[in-house]
Amino acid sequence: MANTTCAQIDLKFTHTFLPTVYILVFIIGFFANCCGLTSVFRSWKKLGNINVFILNLGVADLLYVFTLPFLVVYYATNSRWIFGRSFCKVTRFLFNLNLYCSIGFLTCISVYRYLGIVHPMKVMGRITTRHSVLISILVWFLVIIQILPDMFFDKTPRNSSEACFDTTADYLMTRYLPYSAAWTFTGFCVPLLIILVCYGHVAVVLATKANINVLLKQRCLKLVVMLVILFSVCFIPYHILRNLNLKTRILKKQGMCSERFNDIYIAYQVSRGLVCMNSAINPLMYLVGNDDFLLRFHDISKRARRRIAARCVVGYLFRGAFKLASKGTASSEEGTTNIWLNLNTPQVAVGKAYHMYTV
Repeated sequence: MANTTCAQIDLKFTHTFLPTVYILVFIIGFFANCCGLTSVFRSWKKLGNINVFILNLGVADLLYVFTLPFLVVYYATNSRWIFGRSFCKVTRFLFNLNLYCSIGFLTCISVYRYLGIVHPMKVMGRITTRHSVLISILVWFLVIIQILPDMFFDKTPRNSSEACFDTTADYLMTRYLPYSAAWTFTGFCVPLLIILVCYGHVAVVLATKANINVLLKQRCLKLVVMLVILFSVCFIPYHILRNLNLKTRILKKQGMCSERFNDIYIAYQVSRGLVCMNSAINPLMYLVGNDDFLLRFHDISKRARRRIAARCVVGYLFRGAFKLASKGTASSEEGTTNIWLNLNTPQVAVGKAYHMYTV
């Protein structure tokens, strides 16, 4: 460490990496969430308790996905924000809204799965769709209360309006870091602890009780795996590195320099790209949480497997028929005619097999 003016951070990586990730997330996230929400609306009358949370999850994703084209322009033009200070704050607000609503609704889904598996008799008939709607409203309210103070921190330097910081300007960092740390605890650590407790208990129940449905076990396992990926890849690195990067910015402002600061900055930019990907990963919840979508998906997969099997059977039988025909080519014309007449049985079998696997 030395009390000198620190070297400027090279922003080339940020200007290349983030636009690429944002474009991919926009394409995947937009179409995946639109398809998922369409499936929910089609089965609106059968909307289950967990599907209410999945619906809100999709809405939160789309709100953020719509801001990604503006961020692509910003980083692709070397961090020049041309859309105004107010919209800069709105863009950053929607990112935080998406992030913490995602964590909140994933927590709600985990609690519901826990209650349905560990305490099925106690909650049967007591939790309705209305309860899920009220809980969803509460999640939106609590998240907005947590992230609203972020709107009052400047996102641009005092002497420029071209930048759009994801946290705040340099002169407010000492005030922003405690807020970020408290926000990390309430918006991330507490939900993570709830999820760990819920699925820890679920794992014990699934391992000790032999009368639990196999399909239910598989679905719970898939949900746990997906949550582990989301938290390990998207959420945990971002929250650690966001606060660590804020601390390094404060130290640099105080004249304390280190070569590791640049590494921390690069790692933080990578974590920003990863946390953004939750909008593209969240639609997988339609596969493990939405009952109607899951049944429809299994039906489509079953039909595809049957058609593939039918084509394999058809191909196998026709190859056998052609081999017999090729052998008959060397014989007399009468023998060949007899061979083709004998192929009547395989042809009938082919027709039956194709009909059986494709209807």
